[in-house]
Amino acid sequence: MDVERDMADEGAAEDSAQPGALRAAMVEELRQMGALRSDPVERAFRVVPRHLFSPEAPLMEAYGVNRSVVVKRDDDGMALSTVSAPSMQANMLEQTEVQPGMRVLEIGSGGVNAAMLAELVGAEGHVTTVDIDADVTERARRGLAESGYDQVRVVCADAEHGVADQAPYDRILVTVGVWDIPPAWLDQLVEGGRLIVPLRLQGVMRSIALERADGRLTSRSVHPCGFVPVQGAGAREEHVALLDADVGLRFDEQRRLNIAGLSEALATPPEERWSGVTIGSQEMIDDLTLWLTTTLPGCGMLTAKQAAIDRGLVGRPARRGVPAAVDGDSFAYRAAVRAAEDERHELGVHGHGPRGAELAEQYVDLMRQWDRQHRHGPGAVIEVHPAHTPDERVNHGFVLDRNHTRVVIFWP
Repeated sequence: MDVERDMADEGAAEDSAQPGALRAAMVEELRQMGALRSDPVERAFRVVPRHLFSPEAPLMEAYGVNRSVVVKRDDDGMALSTVSAPSMQANMLEQTEVQPGMRVLEIGSGGVNAAMLAELVGAEGHVTTVDIDADVTERARRGLAESGYDQVRVVCADAEHGVADQAPYDRILVTVGVWDIPPAWLDQLVEGGRLIVPLRLQGVMRSIALERADGRLTSRSVHPCGFVPVQGAGAREEHVALLDADVGLRFDEQRRLNIAGLSEALATPPEERWSGVTIGSQEMIDDLTLWLTTTLPGCGMLTAKQAAIDRGLVGRPARRGVPAAVDGDSFAYRAAVRAAEDERHELGVHGHGPRGAELAEQYVDLMRQWDRQHRHGPGAVIEVHPAHTPDERVNHGFVLDRNHTRVVIFWP
């Protein structure tokens, strides 16, 4: 009987140690991939028991470096709230550069980020997390209490207005995708403070670390990301034009399109052009994607289901979304690669419709320009100005006019 008790105790000890072992392995993998770059953020990942914030998920899923855990869906099965993947959280926390003693506002309450922020600000700092969904905030509150971080203030409210009674903040970290930046966020951020926000830019999303100075925000780092969209007053749907049951064009704003002409163009054989621009098999080209969205004429994001790719209707890049030049009844997009020297691949473009060849030529010219002038540079700089800012102060780049702001993207 004593032997059985000892074996049961030993098994229980192994079970209780499993989250710790998985957490250590997660941290090591995040270090190797370069997502963890500072000792304080690494320590936060080592000590916060993230599985307590998604108890329904298997432990392997909770600690998978590239796995986000959906904690709430709408009636159609779309994700409303998630615990973001550790790799995404690590990159954003590194962008945030939180220091001990800071006051931090988190917008979007998964719970895990708030716990790690509490570790980073220490006993002298303060963390507030806000979410519009009462189920989400209650879940975050339970997880924070169970994991020992009940000093975090949890607020259920529309984050469009920030949380004024805890302001000002040294850092504001947004963990939902937004189309615009409301005035309250800037008003509640100290001069020299930092706002980290997943911002939609012409159909792509980027996590941007923006610092406040002289009435505007200027980027310090820009990384690709993906988040569920914000709810409440700041919500804004993308507009999708279907060219086929399995192929569509996505735009941030409503566009007048010749859908019949574009659908007819899609069904015709493409004009193919090769750029001379090559990439390695593991090379990321997110910078090129952002460049194209800010320079292509009439740019939209061409997206397709796997069925359309299997039918040969569009190229593989459209599965994840790819910038497309759109003009009337014609469009062009990055569609193919072919083998080049030294195990590299050359990028190719398909043009459809009466002006497809011309648009494809413009497309490859812009890729060549990026390759010559910007590929090895510092990347895009993004500024956010108030909506009333005059043109002469923002005419040095590609300008996106939003309800509250003018977003300027330029390439030094």
